[in-house]
Amino acid sequence: MNVEALAPEVVKELGSGHARLLQLAKAAQPLPTAVVHPVDVLSLQGALAAAEEGLITPLLVGPSTRIREAAAEAKLDITHLEIVDCEHSDAAAAKSVALAREGRVGALMKGALHTDEVMKAVLHPERGLRTERRMSHCFVIDVPDFPKPFYVTDAAINIYPTLTDKRDIIQNAIDLAHALGVEIPRVAILSAVETVTESIRSTIDAAALCKMADRGQITGGILDGPLAFDNAVSAEAAAAKGIVSPVAGRAEILVVPDLEAGNMLAKQLEYLAGARVAGIVLGARVPIMLTSRADKAAARLSSAAIAVLLARHEGRIPA
Repeated sequence: MNVEALAPEVVKELGSGHARLLQLAKAAQPLPTAVVHPVDVLSLQGALAAAEEGLITPLLVGPSTRIREAAAEAKLDITHLEIVDCEHSDAAAAKSVALAREGRVGALMKGALHTDEVMKAVLHPERGLRTERRMSHCFVIDVPDFPKPFYVTDAAINIYPTLTDKRDIIQNAIDLAHALGVEIPRVAILSAVETVTESIRSTIDAAALCKMADRGQITGGILDGPLAFDNAVSAEAAAAKGIVSPVAGRAEILVVPDLEAGNMLAKQLEYLAGARVAGIVLGARVPIMLTSRADKAAARLSSAAIAVLLARHEGRIPA
């Protein structure tokens, strides 16, 4: 298949919110991107579609024979793309991180390998991509018939985050929202209840985080919590419970108590509500597009658009 015939079909699968992000990202210069271990059809389709839309310049990092076999299986033309041959997925992850450290690429895109394989290389204390900020993952979720995407964080990296971790998780998400055009994002810190309760740790964390924002330890957004999910996204639910808040019913960023809750929330929205899901790792030296191995090419294309907008916002590529 010629890639020019592939991209329009992938774009058709985007939700309206992700489609808007794609249009914004296309105004930027393509982002050189290491595609890590793209040895299956979905990985290659996503990378090629993003390249055709002018988002990235892909560098395919992995076993060259397997990459070419996957391309042949789907009848995809990759003859114009550079392949960096690596023996296996661990080596591909390490090489991709090295390319980012050297400045040859400005982003990473996960292919057909486990998340922990990518993150092991990214988090290496000497040869990784750490910064002073705690790394975190953010889903940008496009729900049908909802006017704007949700940001759900963290659902992929920090399993049981501490209060200090949550501070960085929130700041990362706020900075991402700024990059995607949300001037002052509303941040709902989620729990099962709306009152601070000693027996539910997430409510205590929520109260502390809101006070940290009052003291300037978290900036750029409006925080409130604890809030249950219904009160965060439904003004009607918030009014029924007598909650008066600038965030309740209007939240853009949903901060979950832990990875388990966030992972379940994101996948329920995807599989039961028909939401389109894209994901990115924040707080590293470069944006990292961290999609599930089961994600279709459209999710990878949306993640590429998000990475480009973030890189442009951070001054890594010109507008």
